[in-house]
This record gives sequence, C-alpha cells and structure tokens, in this order.
Amino acid sequence: MEEGEDKSKKKQCRFWSWVIIPVIFRLILIYFPKNLNLASRPEVSTPLTSLRRLAEGYWLKQSSISPYAGSMYHGSPLLLSVLGPLTVKRIEGQPSHLLCSLVFVIADIFSAMLLRAIGLNLQKAHSQGLKLLGLLKPSNTSEILPPGDIAALVYLWNPFTVVSCVGMSTSPVENLVVILSVYGACTRLVPLAAFGWVMATHLSLYPAVLIIPVIILLGYGPDGPPRKLFLQRQGKNGDNPSTEVCDQQHRLLNQTNLPVIFSWRPVMHFILWASAWSAYVLVLCDISLQQYGGLAEMFKRTYGFILTIEDLSPNVGVLWYFFAEVFDFFRSFFLIVFHVNILFMIFPLATRLNHRPCFLAFAYMAITSVLKSYPSVGDSALYLGLLALFVNELADMQFSFFLFCGYVGVSLLSPLMHNLWIWRGTGNANFYFATAIAYACFQIVLVVESVSAMLNCDRMLRKRYIGKPQEGKS
Repeated sequence: MEEGEDKSKKKQCRFWSWVIIPVIFRLILIYFPKNLNLASRPEVSTPLTSLRRLAEGYWLKQSSISPYAGSMYHGSPLLLSVLGPLTVKRIEGQPSHLLCSLVFVIADIFSAMLLRAIGLNLQKAHSQGLKLLGLLKPSNTSEILPPGDIAALVYLWNPFTVVSCVGMSTSPVENLVVILSVYGACTRLVPLAAFGWVMATHLSLYPAVLIIPVIILLGYGPDGPPRKLFLQRQGKNGDNPSTEVCDQQHRLLNQTNLPVIFSWRPVMHFILWASAWSAYVLVLCDISLQQYGGLAEMFKRTYGFILTIEDLSPNVGVLWYFFAEVFDFFRSFFLIVFHVNILFMIFPLATRLNHRPCFLAFAYMAITSVLKSYPSVGDSALYLGLLALFVNELADMQFSFFLFCGYVGVSLLSPLMHNLWIWRGTGNANFYFATAIAYACFQIVLVVESVSAMLNCDRMLRKRYIGKPQEGKS
C-alpha cells in the first residue's frame, strides 16, 4: 500500500511539474507579442477570433458607433464587453493586450483541468462497465499517467494551443466553454452543461452540433463498453435467474454511469436550462446593442457573416479559395452544400458511436474544423485535447506517425508558403492553398482512422466478452 501511495504521489508531482512549465513558457512569450508577430498570422487569428478586430469594435462602441460598423468586428457583443476594456493600454511601458493574454493563459489552464476531470470520469465509468461485464483485469502499477492527465498535458503542450494563446486569439475562451459543456454533461451538472453549450454556440455557432453528444451524455452517461453487451448479459442471466445475481447486477448498474435505459429527466432539465440561458444571453445582447440595431444587427453581422463567408482572406481552411474562384451564380448553391455536409455526418456518427458520446464530441469538432468558414489552429488544439482522452483505446491506431509528421510538416510549410506569396512575391495563392488542402486531408484521415480504431476496440471487447466463460458454467 505504501509503495502504491508513493508512486501515486510521484505521478502527481510529475504531472504538476509538467503543467507549470508550459504555463511559465506562455507567460514569457506574452511579453514579446510584437517580435513573434503571431497576431497577424492567418493560421492563428481569423475575422472571428482576432483580438485586434475586437479592440477595433470596442473603440467604435466607445465612440458611440456601432461595433459592427464597417467590416472589422463580427464577434459576440458580450465578449466585446468583457475583453474590450482589457485591450486599452493603461500603463506606459507595458505591452498592449497584456491583460487579455493573461486571461487566455488562465483559460488554457482551466481547459486542461477540465479535460483532466473528464478523463477521470471516463476512466471510472469504463472500469465500472468492465467490472459489470466481468472483463476488468487486475490493475498493475504503471508509470504511465492516466488518460485525463495525458489529455491535460497534450492540451497545454500542444504548439497550436500555445500560439493561439500567445497570438492574441479568442480561441482559448471558445475552447474553454466547449470543454465546460462536455464536463458538465459528464458529471451530470445540467446547468453547467447548458451554460457551456449556449455560450459555445453563441460565440462560434458550430458547437451547436454538440447538443447530440451532450444529450447522450446526460441520458446514458460517459463513454463505456457498448450497451449491447449489458443487454446480452441480462439475457444470459435471464436463463438461470438468481436473486443474488440479479441484485448484484442491479447494484452495479446503479453505481455505474452507463445505464442501459435512457434517462430523460436530465435531458428535459438540460432543455429548460438551455432555453433559460439562451433567453438570458439574448437579453444581454439586446441591451448591449440597443442603440445599434439590436439583435437583428447582431445576427446579421455574426451568424450571417459565418454562414455567407463574406471575408475571403486566407486561412488554414479551404473555403476561402473555393469561393474566391466560384462564379457568383453558383455561390448560394455551394454555401448550402458545404454547410449541409456537416449535418449529413451528424446522425450516422451518432448512431454508430452513441455509447461513446465524448469521442463523438471529438469527431464533431474535428469535422467542423475542416468544413467551418473561418478555421484556425485553435480548433485543432481543442479536438486533439479531446482525442487524447482515448489514448488507451486508440493505441493501435494506424498511420499515427504519418499523421504526426503531416501536422508538423503543414505547420512549418504554411507560414513559409504564405511568406513566399504575400511578402516575397515569388509564389502565388496556390502555394498557400496547397498547404490548406494537405491540412484538411490530414484532419480527415485522423477522423477516419480514429473512428476505425475505436470501433475495432469495441469489437475486441465484444470478442473478449463472448469468449469469456459464463457464470455458473464451466
């Protein structure tokens, strides 16, 4: 027992030491924003996440002009009210936007801790599910960190997360509310889950698709073995009914967060809380923009800007180049095609991965990162952090080294091709667009291979259960 406690303490000390280092690294880098010039990088800042645009919108509002005047700011009026005052330079000799950068550092820390808590809940639920099926192996003391700790460290150490934080992008705040929604659903904290989902949808619209994994999390509980195995166990036990066996099974079903029957009560509570939070947010937005057109102006300048893809400045996505080349006559048609394409993937994935709602959330975030109007590397930081929660299940995933090299290669080539095109004039838009296509392809391969590896893991679990000797039979 003492040896186990000593090892767990060592793991905790090791974890916190690896948490402190990237935080210090961020605090050092935020003092050199002009030298790094990350805020002007199209991979980091988009028309929706740029802090410079937010500062411009706040200046317009302070001048009694609509923050949406012109074509600079297209974000939330609430985010403008919260972060806008922090963009004002107050102290001489101090870097501009220093306070905002500190807010982004704090957001990254909270996101990592929430990922760690989500991983702990997933680990408990998975272990209880395996115990119920009789497939839990005796735990061996290992030096490897738990999946939740690994996910937190992956999020903090990810270069995409670092550049999004240091590059004065609002992506850390958007990622925080998305993770907050998943955490609230995992822990059955319905008001927190509803608040996170409403705020995430309000800030960037695309997290609205997370309502399906959130509802599944509230109804069934965290990720675990396929529920068909629990139904098969009930059928096997039904052949030889025993009061003691049934009582033990119901006790375990009550203890685990993986019920076979869908629970509608927390889902109804979520709908009520989401409606209340949505009404509250809309009222605050209406009050903030009462003199500048109200909610109609906000919807037109934020969600309308996202859906119509008015700004065709280069980014790591593929839509800017496509709509710069397409004829105006076909523009509306292809806008519908690209946006509906996201919806087409929602229900098939939800049907196949309904027992893995957290993994389903990762798949949705990765798909929207490929097809959204204004993507950035901050989106990749979010879904890679969620993916790290399943390091054990995805240990046999193919092409992992290929994908790692692809992400590194694209990260190095993208600024190089942008420099050749914009500053040196020795390249053209096709150079930069080629890296965007490669980046999209690597993301698609990641989604396909991770889903395939997760389904293979479930098949192996099913084979183990079918091949396991049944209780009472030898």
